[in-house]
Order: sequence, then structure tokens, then C-alpha cells
Amino acid sequence: MKILLAPSETKKPGGDRPFRIESLLFESLLPVRQSLLVTYMNLLQCGDTVELSHLFGLKKEADIAYHTAKDLPHEPAMKAIERYTGVAFDYLDYPALSPSGKRHLHENLILHSNLFGFLRADDLIPEYRLGQGKPVGPLQPEKLYREAGSPLMDAYLAGDDILDLRAGFYEKVYRPQHPYTVLKFLKGGKVVSHWAKAYRGRVLHTVAEAGIATMEAFMKLPIKGLTITEIQSRKLRTEIIYTIEE
Repeated sequence: MKILLAPSETKKPGGDRPFRIESLLFESLLPVRQSLLVTYMNLLQCGDTVELSHLFGLKKEADIAYHTAKDLPHEPAMKAIERYTGVAFDYLDYPALSPSGKRHLHENLILHSNLFGFLRADDLIPEYRLGQGKPVGPLQPEKLYREAGSPLMDAYLAGDDILDLRAGFYEKVYRPQHPYTVLKFLKGGKVVSHWAKAYRGRVLHTVAEAGIATMEAFMKLPIKGLTITEIQSRKLRTEIIYTIEE
């Protein structure tokens, strides 16, 4: 079973490995990645404060200056699954996973970077900042990755069950062309946002530790604090609706 997860705009600083853009998932995406990276770096060097504020999705001058100073090709790198922070990644708690749980994510989790596109969990990336849906100069990352990456993802996912834990925005970048399953979380009968991120992380932690390889096995997996309320299927998309009991 392959699992899709959205990134976070917030990231852990540092790293202890060199960044090699050519080593990321899907070698044929290298021209797209290089074009975006070159344009991004030009904006860091030449963009004004208004442009950079929009690019980063930040307002404080100190925060903008911090990211403007980055030289991404030469910044230290770490695993993508360790780089991203935020609610979902806090609840995933990657450091607390067993070696087998971490290995399961390395082999089966695909993240989508707003700048670098489709990534394996253990692909090495530098610290960067790019707001969700923000253009990079004249370039639209989601359009470029949708056009160049969708056929690659379709081939990569063929033959696997697919658990899509991404936020809805990322369907603009890639919508699976094989049967896939998404999750919805209700609390007090209402769809939740913050808790949806938290439970995506908790679900992912539980799946990794259990080594879940199929949707059949996933449906039998108890997840703390969640009860299945309804299952809806339409064409390729199945939606499991959970009620949060905590």
C-alpha cells in the first residue's frame, strides 16, 4: 500500500547531509526541479520584500530575511519526513517509530513538496519556504508537477492500494487514476481541520508500526480515538468517515 501525504510549510532547520537534487524521486523530473530552483533562487536574490513575503507566506521582516539568506543548492539536507514539522508530523512522531516502522514509511510514503514535487520519505532536502499554491515567478509549481509528474505517479502506484492522506489542495497536483481511499474526520458531527491534520499523523504512525500493506488490512486496524461512521464510494474514490471519540 502506498500512502500520499501533504507537506508542511514549517520545517526543521539544519541537516547533516549534502543536498543532491538529482537523487530525488523520479529522475525525469530533474529539468522541472532545476527550473523551479533557479527561478526561486533568483527571487531570493533580486525580489523585493513584498514579492518575498508573498512567496514565503510570511509577514515579519526577520522571518523573510531568514529564508532569503538561504542558498538551497548548498544548504545541509535531511530526510523529508524529518524536515517537515506541524500538526500532522507532530502526531506522526517519526522519531518514536520503531526501525521497522521507519522503514515502512521509507518504502511506501510519498510526500509532495511545493518546490521539489514528489518525494520519498527518506529523500534528502534542504530547509526552504514556499507557500502552498504560490507561484515561483512566472512558474506555477502545481501545474508543472501535474503535467510532468502525473504519468510517473500513475506508473509508480500501479498495482498498489492507495491511502491518500493529503489536504484537498494537492488533488490539483495529482489525482490518482487507480482506486484510492481518503479519510474524513468528524467531531460533534462537524468536519474538523486542526484535528484532521492530527489524526492523519496518528493514522500514519499506526499504519507504519503495524506494517500495513493493503486496504483490507487497514480496514481491520484499530486506531485510537476513531470510530468508522460511514464509507462512501464513487468511481475510483472511497471515503472513510471517522468520528473522533476523544
